[in-house]
Amino acid sequence: MTRLTRATLTPARPRHLHDHDFCELFWVQNGQIRHHLPQGAETLDEGDIAFISAGQSHALQGRGAHALVVSIAFHPDLIAGLAARHPAMQGQLFWAQSGYIRKHRGIRALAALNHAAGHLERSSCDTLAAEAFLLPLCAELIDQKLPTDMPAWLSDACLAAKEPEVFRNGSAGLVARAGKAHPHVSRMMRKYLGQTPSDYVNGIRMAHAARALTTDDEPVAVIAAGCGIPNMSHFHKLFREAHGMTPLQYRQQFQRQLVQPR
Repeated sequence: MTRLTRATLTPARPRHLHDHDFCELFWVQNGQIRHHLPQGAETLDEGDIAFISAGQSHALQGRGAHALVVSIAFHPDLIAGLAARHPAMQGQLFWAQSGYIRKHRGIRALAALNHAAGHLERSSCDTLAAEAFLLPLCAELIDQKLPTDMPAWLSDACLAAKEPEVFRNGSAGLVARAGKAHPHVSRMMRKYLGQTPSDYVNGIRMAHAARALTTDDEPVAVIAAGCGIPNMSHFHKLFREAHGMTPLQYRQQFQRQLVQPR
């Protein structure tokens, strides 16, 4: 079961919290809301996205006019299956011990999320469609679990590398954000992450490419260029290493022709 709804929230304070037997993903599409939880209330702004496990209690309240929320309900068996097949998700997002995780998406990322939601909404909303929506999103949002003793300048650079304007420039983009010499950044990344700057950035690029392949109809060459990799041979090599198949195979497996001719 996968169900998508859009709701404009009123400023009336909810009378009580509610719980449900499904996992819920929702984000603030427009305006600002108050998110009520057992431990208190918090304010969510446009672009904030929440992952709520089954059985958790909460309630939503609009703040001001035009507070719009998009919500998607997923069957808990689907969510459990993803964690079983992708151990890196354990302890994060839907699978966090707290049962609730909040993230944020910028303007461009929010637009891509809504585009993907539109594809899901027009689909049969079966397991394949739900996973095609969720996997790229989760791959982008899961924390890299950066070591707590990593220098702050390196942690900041690694987080900044998730932004398109940074990862399009490859390892040079990350190094520029770090503000240190490339050899020093490389040594420190090997020490703390066991990766080179290029390996780290290419992982982010391939997660971005996977999302684009399942939500956009742009040619693979355009998506590759958007990742900052115009060399198609190199792009195919990196994508196959990351996802076990070619970009075209990935698109054919996860993207459906959802809009029917009239």
